Amino acid sequence: MGSEKKFITVAELREHNKAGDLWISIQGKVYNVSDWVKEHPGGDTPLLNLGGQDVTDAFLAYHPGTAWQYLDKLFTGFYLEDFKASEVSNDYRKLYFEIAKMGLFEKKGHGTLYCLTCVALMLSIVVYGVLKSESVLVHLVCGMLLGMLWIQSAYIGHDSGHYQVMSSPKYNRVVQLISGNCLTGISIAWWKWTHNAHHIACNSLDHDPDLQHIPVFAVSSKLFNSITSCFYGRKLTFDPVARFLVSYQHFTFYPVMMVGRVNLFIQTFLLLFSTRNVPDRVKNILGLLVFWTWFPLLVSCLPNWPERVMFVLASFAVTALQHIQFCLNHFSANVYLGLPNGNDWFEKQTYGTIDISCSSWMDWFFGGLQFQLEHHLFPRLPRCQLRNISPVVRDLCKKHNLPYRSLSFWAANASTIRTLKSAAQEARDLTSPVPKNLVWEAVNTHG
Repeated sequence: MGSEKKFITVAELREHNKAGDLWISIQGKVYNVSDWVKEHPGGDTPLLNLGGQDVTDAFLAYHPGTAWQYLDKLFTGFYLEDFKASEVSNDYRKLYFEIAKMGLFEKKGHGTLYCLTCVALMLSIVVYGVLKSESVLVHLVCGMLLGMLWIQSAYIGHDSGHYQVMSSPKYNRVVQLISGNCLTGISIAWWKWTHNAHHIACNSLDHDPDLQHIPVFAVSSKLFNSITSCFYGRKLTFDPVARFLVSYQHFTFYPVMMVGRVNLFIQTFLLLFSTRNVPDRVKNILGLLVFWTWFPLLVSCLPNWPERVMFVLASFAVTALQHIQFCLNHFSANVYLGLPNGNDWFEKQTYGTIDISCSSWMDWFFGGLQFQLEHHLFPRLPRCQLRNISPVVRDLCKKHNLPYRSLSFWAANASTIRTLKSAAQEARDLTSPVPKNLVWEAVNTHG
């Protein structure tokens, strides 16, 4: 005769929400992930953010069916007694299983092969143009082409970080290191660290690192209160310098995007040479050594310093297209403060994302991320399937009276600039509780 089930309440589960005492529930069963958090392939941040909650929706979104086998050893023996999933969550789970039944998670197409081929072709053209041509115009075009190469390579890294694009996990990790560290100079370890946190806490001002750009940008006046970043573990101080920069952010947005790559390089080095536990640290550093060998060497092959500077700036400027796109997907969407709630997974993604509408022949340009909501709801779904499920997601949003925002590229730019301008105008209000700065006030006395 089997033993009776043991139950705990939602309130009791919520008490186990910190490092060293971390429990979660999935489909009614309660798991102790206090030790597993150190081994979790997605890092500790997602589990710490959702600790003490039911995480069924997030678990389904991020994990393949093979992940279920690892849960048994973490089972506490308890079941969740008084938890009831929302109607939205039930519909989301139903849609997830329908997609899985159709095999869409496994139907990856040949997008990765095409992208890798294009990247190899572009790199060959860039190297040939730099070495064999003496034309300044050719060198300028090669710099721009290198920027496009970085964009497409980043999409490959992004895809391989979310799902297996190669025939085995081993080859998938190789593609990550090549497309990220070796070709773009941006660590795949850094990307995973920040990107997983972004997906879990989409548009949370204090938990989503993709919205924490003080002192340069602020998408909400809530950031004027010098909130603490729970991701970085430090205060996002809104001082007079930040207020000055934010006051003109709607003018500086595009120029900053053109050199935004420099910040990504800096963030990569800060992580890899920090005291944090970084998976595959040595491999990531070796990958960066490859990049910082071939890229400076290629630039040095140009005939003079003006052309070298032109080449580098042109390559950086083109990548601004990708940086801008990432901002368009979130900057003008809804924001909130605090931890994400495991039971409103679908709602949080709809409120925090904006799709970019475009023709199917432009999908390569956006890397599938124009379907930002679809990607956030089903991050393991290959990009070639996102357009197919878009109508279903739109209908589900309509059914539950949730936003489904799909703007043209130009309309999304306008919306983002309006958001930045609105925050900038609030920052200019001299009654804001920020320490006095006479230079700032003198500059802004007449608007």
